[in-house]
Amino acid sequence: MEGVYTYPLKQHIGGPSKPIVQKGDKVLRGQLIAEAAENQLGANVFTSVSGVVREVTEQLICIIADETQSKEYVKLTSKAPLDLIRESGLVGLGGAGFPTYAKLQKPFDNGGTIIVNAAECEPILDHNMRRIATEADNLIKGLKIVMEIVNANKGIIAIKDIHTEEIEDLKMSINESNIAVATLPNMYPMGEERAIVREVLGILLEVDQLPMAGKAIVINAETVLRIREAVEDKKPLIDKDMTVGGKLKGALTQVMLDIPLGMSVGDVFKKAGGIGLEYGEIIMGGPFTGKRVNLTDPIIKTTGGLIATEEFWKGPEKIGLLVCACGGNKERLEEIAASMGSKVVGVAYCKQAIEIKNGTRKCENPGKCPGQVEKVLKLKKDGAQALLISNCTDCSNTVMSCAPQLKLPVYHCTDGALRAVNMKLVRKIKV
Repeated sequence: MEGVYTYPLKQHIGGPSKPIVQKGDKVLRGQLIAEAAENQLGANVFTSVSGVVREVTEQLICIIADETQSKEYVKLTSKAPLDLIRESGLVGLGGAGFPTYAKLQKPFDNGGTIIVNAAECEPILDHNMRRIATEADNLIKGLKIVMEIVNANKGIIAIKDIHTEEIEDLKMSINESNIAVATLPNMYPMGEERAIVREVLGILLEVDQLPMAGKAIVINAETVLRIREAVEDKKPLIDKDMTVGGKLKGALTQVMLDIPLGMSVGDVFKKAGGIGLEYGEIIMGGPFTGKRVNLTDPIIKTTGGLIATEEFWKGPEKIGLLVCACGGNKERLEEIAASMGSKVVGVAYCKQAIEIKNGTRKCENPGKCPGQVEKVLKLKKDGAQALLISNCTDCSNTVMSCAPQLKLPVYHCTDGALRAVNMKLVRKIKV
């Protein structure tokens, strides 16, 4: 456990946390080291190790861990469940990192539905399934805590239908008539919250609507498990589950539970047996929406995966980008194209990728493709010799219905990650 642990002060949506420790301070595992700014959306930060503060800046806190560590931690002091969740520093652990207390602080007026997102949306990632296989009871306990906080009269656990054993584990753990399991098709992006609301409740939300518009709250499975820890065990958010995979010296994919936040990416790979000498890039997150990081970067609250990808294939001289709101954005595709040695000659967006107020894009109907022929023809006209796409399963299928006829090879933003673990590439669906 000895080493340097780094805690960025902004690991969440909202303002950065404010340090409350100084260089040279001795700290204990679970101790508050930075607190959410007053009267501003944010989240507390706790140290996951005991040690000595080495550095405090406006961006981060670094701690040198003691050689010997205990599993014990400084316990939270709040009493009420929502106050414990706020104090714990919990944020959404499946993606954006929205502070959990803020999501739960407005109860339903006349009943509503809590949907647990257990879709394990991205390929390769499998840590949520591991937790469900071993702690289905705790997931149900966490769901009941959330339902009580927000006055929900129904709880649903949404999980892909391929996870048959985990579905049975959940059903055996449910003793309440108002909690059920709903299955999702094994397609990407079935973990996107609007896709989940559509599949589970039959409501298609507008791109700017939150699930609350459908009298629902969608919350990630690991977040629910950590809520139980905060409320019942008084444990702050100091550990993270993740899947590590790719060009490893050992097994191609490994689930790693309770990795201390702040540990470096390189040290996590060492715990997994070591990374190979030749790889393309390190992705933090999943193959579709993950970001490129370095071995020295720290594990943060929203880290769900670390993937050492296959080396980049040499691309064509000129390439066109087809951007999907459900996968890598324009900047991510440009980054991959540069690593392939290809010049971007055209950019097109899926016709359902609607730009919203903050400048990002959301899909009008996630996972339901309107057809891509028009966009593919545009990129061909722009001079593209091949396509680099970030499309969902269904959109990728429609790209493959026309691109080969136009003699346009297709690359996908997930290729390097999927090749590294010997998984089938995202291309044409064979029915």
